[in-house]
Amino acid sequence: MEFGIVELSRLQFAMTAMYHFLFVPLTLGLSILVAIMETVYVMTNRPIWRQMTKFWGTLFGINFVLGVATGITMEFQFGMNWSYYSHYVGDIFGAPLAIEGLMAFFLEATFVGLFFFGWDKLSKVAHLTVAWLVAIGSNFSALWILIANGWMQNPVGAQFNPMTMRMEMTDFYEVLFNEVAQAKFVHTVSAGYVTASVFVLGVSAWYLLRGRHIELARRSITVAAAFGLASAFSVVLLGDESGYSATHSQKMKLAAIEGMWETEAAPASFTAFGFPDQEARTTHYAIHVPYVMGLIGTRSLTTSIPGIEELESQAETRIKSGLIAYDALMHIREARDNADPAETARFEAHSADLGFAFLLKKYVDDPRQATPEQIVQAANDTIPTVWPLFWAFRIMVALGFGFIATMLYFFYRASFKGMDFPRPALHLAVWMIPAPWIAAELGWFVAEFGRQPWTVDGVLPTAMSVSALSMTEVALTLAGFVIFYTVLFVIEMGLMLKYIRKGPFQDVEETDAWVIRHTERLAGRRNADAIAMPAE
Repeated sequence: MEFGIVELSRLQFAMTAMYHFLFVPLTLGLSILVAIMETVYVMTNRPIWRQMTKFWGTLFGINFVLGVATGITMEFQFGMNWSYYSHYVGDIFGAPLAIEGLMAFFLEATFVGLFFFGWDKLSKVAHLTVAWLVAIGSNFSALWILIANGWMQNPVGAQFNPMTMRMEMTDFYEVLFNEVAQAKFVHTVSAGYVTASVFVLGVSAWYLLRGRHIELARRSITVAAAFGLASAFSVVLLGDESGYSATHSQKMKLAAIEGMWETEAAPASFTAFGFPDQEARTTHYAIHVPYVMGLIGTRSLTTSIPGIEELESQAETRIKSGLIAYDALMHIREARDNADPAETARFEAHSADLGFAFLLKKYVDDPRQATPEQIVQAANDTIPTVWPLFWAFRIMVALGFGFIATMLYFFYRASFKGMDFPRPALHLAVWMIPAPWIAAELGWFVAEFGRQPWTVDGVLPTAMSVSALSMTEVALTLAGFVIFYTVLFVIEMGLMLKYIRKGPFQDVEETDAWVIRHTERLAGRRNADAIAMPAE
């Protein structure tokens, strides 16, 4: 692959996006877990739950602040590195981003301050309301971002205006309720809940291994295991929904993830293992599971899923159709207000394929001058690199089922074995802490890399979206981001490890006194039961 301004700009955005996404899942999940813990505190009035809320809330706060700092730079890149993209689709893409800032971020940021500084100033119920508003704000923020991203994956509710040469929104509610956006939202937030659950589980397991903060750790594991088990099941089920929506909105991505080169007779099998060979267009040593892909992708046993080669042929046809739209567009632009109605009708008949004609701008300035060989090459460009998608997806799925097994085990031990956890299981929980981040990053990679060569699927190629910058300018900003983000990462890890090692440091005397009283009450009950048993 040639490494030019497009690839360097993609690398910079990928680096900043994936780094930012290190913070997002934990923020989404911890906000809910903290709110759950405070709910238990308000209901029971037990100091241990107040201490748990403050401790995990402190870690949430550290992660939240650094997540905000890394997220702001991403939005600036739309104007700096992707100016033509911003111009072309800004009317649609900008709306959910603006709503995210006005509705979700301000809500979240305002109540975060009240959460940390309002413990002694607000009533229990008022502070609990604040905690839930922080959680709702965090999740609302994700909703609007994913609506914007979902539109890039499945551009509905908009049309191209030949006079302004821009995409314009035609139906806000169609953008809002885009099936891809809704599936991505519930899948992403569920992944965040799993991330936070594994994090709480692992840190609590570390405390138990060292015999520290036993009461806090046991209760935290109980909450994390129950919440994490439900969330892990949700991730798998909602991921299935994403696969189903991709069947009719992003067919090439689905075929690449599956390594499906040729169209299979229905119902298609799922390739559990194999080595995709893009040059030979085959998957070596493939192990197929019958019917599974057909059920996931089509919800039926009679509908086929198109393979890569069939989709490439369809892309070539759409490029030729797009050339008709492009030619009509140029005539409309030349005539301005006196456009021939026949040209307008010709454009409207083929306008859905205009984006495919733009794929030729990678090779010629005027797509109408493209050779047949360049048309074939542009159609081939619609195939993403298969092997990274193939393996990233399977590693992500394997981790997902691993989370279900882990959460199920700890839920069983917490619910039916008196919160007695074997040391090997605790060690496993500690070592699993990085796993949900790996799964989340792989999921994000599959979603974005699988969309290539499009910035907006079927509408705007990535090669057309970049700003007119030099390689030196992008390389310098990339180096600056790497240095700045490395510093932030060191600060994040340092603060998180510092406060984890420190443990709960608030309400210590009150909580310790309650733990002693609670332990004595439990011991008294056990003694009473032991005395009563012989009499029975």
